[in-house]
Amino acid sequence: MEFSLVNSCRLLAACPRATDSSPINPAKCIMLRLVLYKILRPTSTDAGGTVLNTISRRLPLLDPLSLSSSLLLVGDLGQTDWTMSTLGHVAAYDYDVLLFAGDLSYADYIQSRWDTFGQMMSPYANYKPWMVTEGNHEKESLPLLVESFLAYNTRWEMPYKESGSNSNLYYSFEVAGVHVLMLGSYTDFDTESEQYKWLQVDLAKVNRAKTPWLIAMLHAPWYNSNTAHQGEDESEDMMAAMETLLYQNNVDLLFAGHVHAYERNLRVYKKKLDECGIVHITIGDGGNREGLATDWKSTQPAWSAKRESSFGFGQLNVVNGTHALWSWHRNQDVEAVMADEVWMTNLNAKPECARKA
Repeated sequence: MEFSLVNSCRLLAACPRATDSSPINPAKCIMLRLVLYKILRPTSTDAGGTVLNTISRRLPLLDPLSLSSSLLLVGDLGQTDWTMSTLGHVAAYDYDVLLFAGDLSYADYIQSRWDTFGQMMSPYANYKPWMVTEGNHEKESLPLLVESFLAYNTRWEMPYKESGSNSNLYYSFEVAGVHVLMLGSYTDFDTESEQYKWLQVDLAKVNRAKTPWLIAMLHAPWYNSNTAHQGEDESEDMMAAMETLLYQNNVDLLFAGHVHAYERNLRVYKKKLDECGIVHITIGDGGNREGLATDWKSTQPAWSAKRESSFGFGQLNVVNGTHALWSWHRNQDVEAVMADEVWMTNLNAKPECARKA
C-alpha cells in the first residue's frame, strides 16, 4: 500500500480565552498540524491492469474560532539590495501566505525587468503562496497600442474568477479563518463601477462564522500622514466611495502600499477615532529604487499611532477567531528588528460593533 502526501499545513491553535485587558500569551497556545494523506491502493480492472484508488476518511469538523494562520505583508518591493534584505528576512519566517500591496517589479515599460523580477521572486513565490494586487507602476499603458496592466495581468494572474470577479485587478480569497479582499486602486471604484458592485456581492457572501477575520488590501492608502502622495484621486475618491461599505461590514484591517514608509493607525472612520472602525496600515517599505518617504506632516493626526521611514515588512498572526498579533519588522543590516507590535481584537467579537450592512 502506498501513501501520498497531499497537503500539510498548520490549521489551528488551541489557546486560553482572552480579553482586551488580558491578551493571549502565545507561549500557552498549543499549535497543531493537520497532515492529510491520500491512500493509494491497487485494484483490479476488467482489462487486467492496475489503477490507483483513493480511500477517503471523514475528518472531524474544526471550530472556525480556533483556526489560526500567519500572513506576511509587503509592498513596493522593486529590485534593490534592500529588496533582497526584505526577502531574506521573509524567507526566515514560517507563514501560510504572503500578501503583496502592489508596485512589484518597477519595470516601468522595460519588459526585461519583469523577467529579472520573476527570477528574483521565484525561490520565494514557489515556496509559499503569494497573493498580489496592482500598484501604479504596473499600469504601463500606451494609448491605442498597449492596454493597461497587460504585463502584470499576463505574468501575475490571480484566482479572480473563483470569487466572481471579472478582473484580475480585484478579487477575494480565504485562508484559514480569514476572508481577504484584494482591491484595485487603479481601476474604476466609484459606486456605479463593476468593482464596487462585485465588492457588495462578495461582502454579502462572507460567513463570519467560517472566516471571523475580514481584511482588505489595496495600493494607495486612505489614511496617510506622510507628505508623499497627498491629495491623489486613487486615495481620496476611492475612500469616499468605499469606506462606508467596508465599515458597515466590519472590515478589521486594511493594508496599503504606495507611500515608502511604515504607518499604523488606530481604528478610524471618516477621519475620526472610532472603536468599531478599520485599522489602516501602510507597508510600502519593501525596498524599492525610489527610496524612503522621510517627510512627515509636522502634526501627527490623532488616528496615527506609529510612523517610521524604514524598510521592512509586516506579519499578521491570526491566533484564533477573536485575537491576532500584528508586528512590523524593520530591516537593520543582517537582522530584522521588530519595531512595532500590537494585539488586535476582531470587530465581530465586540458586541458594541455588531451590525449589518
